[in-house]
Amino acid sequence: MPISAASRGGRGKGVGLGLALLSALAFGGSGVAAKPLIEAGLDPLHVVWLRVAGAAVVMLPLAVRHRTLPLHRPALLAGFGLLAVAGVQACYFAALSRIPVGVALLVEYLAPALVLGWVRFVQRRPVTRAAAVGVVLAAGGLACVVEVWSGLGFDALGLLLALGAACCQVGYFVLSDQGSEAGERAPDPLGVIAYGLLVGALVLTAVARPWTMDWSVLAGSARMNGTTVPAVALLAWTVLVATVVAYVTGVLSVRRLSPQVAGVVACLEAVIATVLAWVLLGEHLSAPQITGGAVVLLGAYIAQSSAPVKGAAEPVAAGGGAERELSARGTAA
Repeated sequence: MPISAASRGGRGKGVGLGLALLSALAFGGSGVAAKPLIEAGLDPLHVVWLRVAGAAVVMLPLAVRHRTLPLHRPALLAGFGLLAVAGVQACYFAALSRIPVGVALLVEYLAPALVLGWVRFVQRRPVTRAAAVGVVLAAGGLACVVEVWSGLGFDALGLLLALGAACCQVGYFVLSDQGSEAGERAPDPLGVIAYGLLVGALVLTAVARPWTMDWSVLAGSARMNGTTVPAVALLAWTVLVATVVAYVTGVLSVRRLSPQVAGVVACLEAVIATVLAWVLLGEHLSAPQITGGAVVLLGAYIAQSSAPVKGAAEPVAAGGGAERELSARGTAA
């Protein structure tokens, strides 16, 4: 029995949501591994450099495999490396030095709303009202998760840096979606990630100056909620799971969903990070944080359930190009 386009679209959307959730889980686990390393004596910027540079080395074989990609899409690779990799990390950590963590995280996760603005006013593509409601709910719930009211020290430069991280995160979602409508001519997402990490590692090398890092910390151990853990094991998790797996699943999810829907689901990263910190680091959740997490989940659900995948009849920006390609092939056959 032939499979309808709607069935293929629904299955593709389900896979995309699964990838987006896995990406949020992987990204959300970065903090619980990075914090013990920082407390063991590493500078936060050095942890970021280790994370990106290590992931770039892991993805190097894919960069070699797609060695012609820089010739065809140099702007895409440079933009992904500068914005989606180096920009988000550098701006966020710089903001943390001037404003509270909760405020910085909330401002950074205004990105889904900015993505909607990009889609609506720059690309001039309509978005669903429910997707916008989902963004508002997710942002409000996120404010509760990070307990933004616990510290609202106003620092203009700090807030500007956090907003810069949000804009760079918009670049991550938008650039991840580039080429998804080109079918077989679309740039391979793994190649884009590999070269993006290489570009990001080069930029962060100039910023972080790893030659000043205390490398002996990696040969020792760190403390995670009273438990001794090898520092190299925490670094391996940060590189392999919180960076490689996170970026791969994240980019693939945007290709199958849309920047705005994947952006809202990505808000779950803050919820996941908070829960993991509760379980692994002993940082207990308050009632407002639990409530906020539930609101973020509700917002993510509303946004993803209301927006059709790409290739659907509605003229709403969403979903991956894989389904459209399959549909086109079926028509041609």
